[in-house]
Amino acid sequence: MTKSELEKLDNGEWYCFKDAEVVQRKAIAAQLCQEFNEIPATDPDKQTDKIKEIFGSYGKNISVQSRFNCDYGQNIHVGDNFLSNYNLTILDVAPVNIGNDVMIGPNVDIYTVNHPMSAQGRRDSLGKGFPVTIGNDVWIGGKSSIMPGVTIGNNVVIAGGAVVTKDIPDNVLVGGVPAKIIKNLKG
Repeated sequence: MTKSELEKLDNGEWYCFKDAEVVQRKAIAAQLCQEFNEIPATDPDKQTDKIKEIFGSYGKNISVQSRFNCDYGQNIHVGDNFLSNYNLTILDVAPVNIGNDVMIGPNVDIYTVNHPMSAQGRRDSLGKGFPVTIGNDVWIGGKSSIMPGVTIGNNVVIAGGAVVTKDIPDNVLVGGVPAKIIKNLKG
């Protein structure tokens, strides 16, 4: 039996991102994000209700500022006391699991999708998802980027502008391009 492109996407296999079902899933998420982004900042309760409609799961006390964009939304899972500043983009082709007490600065990007290194694979419009996991008590500084497949430990600070390309252990400050450990932090 041949798998649909959506089944391939959900199974973490190479899929065609121009497939009608894949495009439809993204269009629904784009519509929900547009609705969220049109809610006035003076109505935070309405913003919270809409973001809860977008996310796959969420804990207590979540706050997301506008603009917010995602590929699917239902693959985003956040814990208690989640705060994101302006202009968060999460390309959640694969799951993005975020722990408790996480703060995300402005203009942060979290990516789970990657594309082939071969020109032919890119011409064939292929993509593949790699989950991202972010632990508890993490602060992600503004203009940082988290790349596909990365796991970030607990009690981590990511300096503004960092590009996180590899897993980050617990209790560290990282920064730079690509991000490297700058110093250890107390637990």
